[in-house]
Amino acid sequence: MSMLFSRRSALGLGAATAAALVGSPAAASSSGPACIRSAYQREKKKAGGTWHTHIAGVDGTGAPVPIVEDDADHVTQGYSVQKLAVATAVMDKIDRGELTLGQKLDLPADIILGGSGIYFLHTVWGDEITIANFLTAMLLVSDNTAVRMCGRVVPAAEINEILAAKGFVHTRVEPVANPNRFFLGTTTPREMHDLLWRLATKTLLSPASCTFLLSITRWINGYMDGVRRVMSSEERSRVATKYGADFNTLGASRHEAGIMFGPDGQPKLTYAMFAEALGDLDNYGSTHPAVQAHAVIGRTMLDNLPAGAPATAAAAAAAASRADQPKLFTPVNGG
Repeated sequence: MSMLFSRRSALGLGAATAAALVGSPAAASSSGPACIRSAYQREKKKAGGTWHTHIAGVDGTGAPVPIVEDDADHVTQGYSVQKLAVATAVMDKIDRGELTLGQKLDLPADIILGGSGIYFLHTVWGDEITIANFLTAMLLVSDNTAVRMCGRVVPAAEINEILAAKGFVHTRVEPVANPNRFFLGTTTPREMHDLLWRLATKTLLSPASCTFLLSITRWINGYMDGVRRVMSSEERSRVATKYGADFNTLGASRHEAGIMFGPDGQPKLTYAMFAEALGDLDNYGSTHPAVQAHAVIGRTMLDNLPAGAPATAAAAAAAASRADQPKLFTPVNGG
């Protein structure tokens, strides 16, 4: 168990390092990577706390190049951002034919957890739900009970084995006595960037599994208080994001990690911002200083997305068909 007490420790059971930015503050300009760096430095200072961050944008060849590296190899409690890693492990077993998205499990009362999510709101339980169902709940509304459901199909030790096999050194869940339960564990900004980039480029898992996870994390009914706050619905659909919030003995933690896509459908930028030792402990809303910082940085990143490599004919055709993009939001009035 971590030496830092976390309020979400129930998931398993029933000071600062100097910053090193890529580039110099003196290099700040009104556009491009320098603008992102400037916004990050400014908002980080306003929010306070200790930040560990990796932001990367694509260069002219389409390869990701760091824009901000601020203590990017620091091992930190990932909190609900770790649910991306848990989902990766479940989808890996699906890719190997050991599970299916349509496979059903019961949802008994004794597995229900409070905090973020929807299942605890039901007040009555006993449903049979698919793996697709609880993965969607875990990533879209950060459901905590869904983490326990994942543990029933991929035990903690196996999750860590899968993550290690994929080359992650520090991204791990933390096992407890019950092999199907775990704390959400640790990661680093750089490893989360790697996971996100491989997800966006369809190399982390099978293309179909990557598309499934991206379709959930890009959907506009998900988390909106941070990076995606000051965006249109179309812009929000181009951002796959996962938020994590908790506290420990250092103070409050407010994390957010994700991928931004261009209008051409290609991934342009990844961000992994982990902020801890913050104040405003019990404020989980949009007015928390770190969350406000995420919103400003998010708008700045979107406004300064790199162009990347020229689109190929195949990529242009795929973007035009939107076959691999989220459907545009259309309201439905029942019927």
